[in-house]
Amino acid sequence: MHAATHTTFAGICLGLLASLPTSAAEDPRLAASRELAATLQSELGSRLKQAMTAGGPVQAIDVCRMEAPAMAARLNLGASARVGRTALRVRNPANAPDAGARTVLEGFAHRLAAGETGPIEEFRTLPDGSARYMQAIVTQPMCLACHGPALAEPVRQALAKHYPADEATGFRVGEMRGAFIVDWKAD
Repeated sequence: MHAATHTTFAGICLGLLASLPTSAAEDPRLAASRELAATLQSELGSRLKQAMTAGGPVQAIDVCRMEAPAMAARLNLGASARVGRTALRVRNPANAPDAGARTVLEGFAHRLAAGETGPIEEFRTLPDGSARYMQAIVTQPMCLACHGPALAEPVRQALAKHYPADEATGFRVGEMRGAFIVDWKAD
């Protein structure tokens, strides 16, 4: 090969490599997604603990109903990403999973039931350049006041008032409650 031909060939190869999708571990959106999910989890958990201390589970329901969507919206990165929560059994119908999220949630539930520990997550890039990150939310003892199998009557009444089609009760500690989800638009 001539030097000029070699240089052109090398340039073409580098251009093709640059156009290939990066692996999930190399995609900077993975780290950003983890940070966004951790921030939402931390802020929401902190507010729920404050609400539980100040006014009990009924006040915590109001935090999830009114404050959690605003927290998630604040974390959205302009038009680049949408941050939220989803579940197989939703309380708020606006958080219902699409078909892809449902499949991931079902996989998370199986992984938890099989005894997997640590963060249970998935990051997937799609052919159009968009990406989705999901991280399982595991039911903790504090969650049972509003999501457990035995609810106090004031909690039942608040849920019936604000979420008449609620499906998000009957959980036990260690079960998958849902997932944080970060959807990225194509670059």
